[in-house]
Amino acid sequence: MLKFTLLVLLCLLTSCIEGVSRPCVLKDYGQGHRVCVCNATYCDIIYRVQTINKDEFVSFISSKDGLRFNRVNGKLSNNSGLPQASNLQTAVSFTINPGKKYQKIMGFGGAFTDSAGINIKSLSKLAQENLMRSYFSEHGIEYNLCRLPISGTDFSTHPYSYDDGTPDPQLSRFALAQEDLEYKIPLIQWAKNMSEKEIHLVAASWSPPPWMKTNNDYSGFAFLKEEYYDLYAKYLLRFLDEYKKRDVKIWAMSTGNEPSNGILPIKRFNSLGWTPVSVTNWTVNYFGPQLKNSVHNDTILLAFDDQRLFLPWWINLMVRADKRILEYINGFAVHWYWDFLIGVKVINDLHEKYPEKFTLYTEASIGDKPWEKKVDIGSWERGEMYIADIIQNLNAWVTGWLDWSLALDTTGGPSWAKNQVDSPILVNSSADEFYRQPMFYAMGHASKFVEREGVRLQVTPTVTRDVHATAVQNPDGRIVIIMLNKNTVSIQVSVGIGEKGWINMELPARSFATILC
Repeated sequence: MLKFTLLVLLCLLTSCIEGVSRPCVLKDYGQGHRVCVCNATYCDIIYRVQTINKDEFVSFISSKDGLRFNRVNGKLSNNSGLPQASNLQTAVSFTINPGKKYQKIMGFGGAFTDSAGINIKSLSKLAQENLMRSYFSEHGIEYNLCRLPISGTDFSTHPYSYDDGTPDPQLSRFALAQEDLEYKIPLIQWAKNMSEKEIHLVAASWSPPPWMKTNNDYSGFAFLKEEYYDLYAKYLLRFLDEYKKRDVKIWAMSTGNEPSNGILPIKRFNSLGWTPVSVTNWTVNYFGPQLKNSVHNDTILLAFDDQRLFLPWWINLMVRADKRILEYINGFAVHWYWDFLIGVKVINDLHEKYPEKFTLYTEASIGDKPWEKKVDIGSWERGEMYIADIIQNLNAWVTGWLDWSLALDTTGGPSWAKNQVDSPILVNSSADEFYRQPMFYAMGHASKFVEREGVRLQVTPTVTRDVHATAVQNPDGRIVIIMLNKNTVSIQVSVGIGEKGWINMELPARSFATILC
């Protein structure tokens, strides 16, 4: 305890120096598994980079060996710093073309689940403050795009909707749940007040009230009864009404979370089955027109909200069923869980077929597979999985990337469906502390530095010798380069950026890097 207190005092003193971030207090679980410990009195922070000289760059490095947002300033060079041919096995080169621009970036974030609220609220007030600052303040990783479940999910303590019981065709019983009033809305308001950036919310429904469904249950094989197509649209608009009354604006909604899970319920949790044809019918003839004619007509609509292994044919079938669907949807929501089964080419194909629509990754977590540990505390490999997927998908027209629950306990819950998974932040309420995992820093290497409306730039190549890269130009002109070195040795990297010159630097073994210039 004395050692921790002395380290905290040292960190507090050094953080008073302008531009010096407050370092992580590492806790080592062995075999390279490390977390940063935060509590009511201390948490590592990362300051924004206010100015960069024209002939300089700033890099931030996190590594398996324990670096977390370690800042290094460097000078731009007139030429590549690659070594002689004998050392090329530990050297790579990338070229960024600022004149070749692609999609605009919308943001990064996580989800305001019931489980997140329960865990955050289990901490003391000051520890809660530090956790929320970790995500939303200028000293944290500055999330600006978050997901909001409509009623219950598998990450609730029980299944519920906003109108449970017997059929209620007038929606006379409709009411927000205690979880909305105690957890979701207060945390959203807290995040909004803490953030200097506007936080966009993407809402999605897992299941309507069971009486609207063919199996009269929250989960399992089931579809929406056709006699309730109109009523379910009204139900979702009532959700928008109730949140608007509480000063929470919903930027986007999806047509429903993971419709495939209601058709192939491999895991039983809140779900509603849709086929491409049925969801198109409901959207075009019921929900789409009602949303457009409501006071919420600036809330945009996203189709799909499921795994990319169903792309692009799912969307193609929707369009084939009724081309008017393209008048109602603004983009496509995608989940990451089975990305390893099918290449990113399907995302490129989707953009090529529907270039006027954007693609947004709306959910990711690790620990859901039968062969995975639910929680693997301090796992660097899981951080690598996150940042590799972010880089890959940004390079394929994806506009943003969302993690799942903002915080879970050290078992990966609570989850009424026993569907526990890992999280960037784990809460240990008995010790009144929380742990920022490598996944947190993987998210932060993008969310902290890439601004909304930034534009992706051409990078050549995007992967070489297990070093991955993507680049974005922020609205202020600053270029942000995100890199991953999966090698077990350090790599010399040279990055050419047009007339700006060359960045020559070393990427430590098993590291993430964000470079600003």
